[in-house]
Amino acid sequence: MSLRLRTITREEHLAFVQSRTSASHMQVPSWADVKAEWRSESLGWFDASGRIVGAGLVLYRQLPKVKRYLAYLPEGPVIDWFDGDLDGWLKPMLAHLKAQGAFTVKMGPPVVIRRWEAQTIKDAIAGKEAKRLRDVEPDWYEPRAAETAEQLRRSGWLQGEDGGAGFGDVQPRYVFQVPLGNRSLDDVQRGFNQLWRRNIKKADKSGVEVVQGGYEELAVFHQLYLVTAERDRFTPRPLSYFQRMWKALAAEDPNRMRLYLAYHDGEALAATTMLTVGEHVWYSYGASANHKREVKPSNAIQWRMIRDSYALGASVYDLRGISDTLDEDDHLFGLIQFKVGTGGQAAEYLGEWDFPLNKLLHKALDIYMSRR
Repeated sequence: MSLRLRTITREEHLAFVQSRTSASHMQVPSWADVKAEWRSESLGWFDASGRIVGAGLVLYRQLPKVKRYLAYLPEGPVIDWFDGDLDGWLKPMLAHLKAQGAFTVKMGPPVVIRRWEAQTIKDAIAGKEAKRLRDVEPDWYEPRAAETAEQLRRSGWLQGEDGGAGFGDVQPRYVFQVPLGNRSLDDVQRGFNQLWRRNIKKADKSGVEVVQGGYEELAVFHQLYLVTAERDRFTPRPLSYFQRMWKALAAEDPNRMRLYLAYHDGEALAATTMLTVGEHVWYSYGASANHKREVKPSNAIQWRMIRDSYALGASVYDLRGISDTLDEDDHLFGLIQFKVGTGGQAAEYLGEWDFPLNKLLHKALDIYMSRR
């Protein structure tokens, strides 16, 4: 298939995304407004008849002191990754980005390689033999993914985690997802482990109330988020970031971003943000207080978000990133343990790939990123 590529308007970009059942929330036009410190561009691929068949949001970050850019397509572009002729899609993109002053290109193909059911992970943890998810036999795998990876390698793309010149994945390679399509809500809840079901009941009996918030309640969310950042030792984003995200995403689609708060006796104990594109819903950010954890506000808020996702017609509720560690002594183990309780599936993506258009500048960036 002969494809043409050109810059497209935000309207063209959004119309294409809306024609798909799923695309990453980082590949919608409004995400460019969230990442205001990056320059952005919407790209479109067109077939011989002039019909748009692919789109990508490119974020450009300038290299200090040089007018050259890192071009980044987070969890994109949105193209046919199993076409068999990836060069037909990616070569025009690379030529365009090079002409725009890019010295290296980073992208994250939205391709799932394999999946593990919750029970498989629980059995692996109980068996104590496998220390990593990648060492456990998957329940499902995508045979075409290996060919896609091989085509990328042959074309000169470098995989971040292969120890090559790539500078590691920015977006999570492993995520946890709860399938909702062709299931009843009762079936979804039956998939939860006993602890999750007990905690949801406990929150209900304790009088935890989960409400949907608006722009004004972002400040309440942010206070809990700062508490969480101190507890979990990460650098928090400022309130202005979430306010910008809300305004940008809501302007594009009133359902794109939601805020949920869990209250007990009038006090906010947990808060989360939720993002929706097509039939895919993501649990985006979560925050909780250090006290009253016994009333289980986090389980209550997740169950409310899952129910609302179902009502929106979602086919998947995505709890986002997990580490692939199965080692109970690892500080990241709690994350997979909490998410496995939902009875969903762990999924491994193809990861992020780099294409150095200028090897010297790419290497300089690689060194800079490794020292950060």
